[in-house]
Amino acid sequence: MTEDLTKKAAEMLLKGATLLSEPCPYCKGVRVMKEGYALCIGCGRQPEKKEIPKQNQLEETSPTIEKTLEKKMKMLTKELELEEDHEKQQNILKTINSLLETMEKIKKKQ
Repeated sequence: MTEDLTKKAAEMLLKGATLLSEPCPYCKGVRVMKEGYALCIGCGRQPEKKEIPKQNQLEETSPTIEKTLEKKMKMLTKELELEEDHEKQQNILKTINSLLETMEKIKKKQ
């Protein structure tokens, strides 16, 4: 481990870099990473740039709140249809109303 590499790694850590749990694929040394740039403290090699997922990419792969609310609405509608107890029907209707209000608020924000 050269002194230059140690200094560079220390500077990266001070500027917000993180230590990687995976060792260097070339020498099994310790690596630090910042903004997709990984540096091995042992050999100084830089493996391929690691893509850090952005918030928008995560949102695309996970179910949206709208879809979740729509699923809940369908479930409650079926439950209401089968329910014979009037008190339980009223509770289901209150929940449906809350879902509708929430869905409306989400639409207004977009």
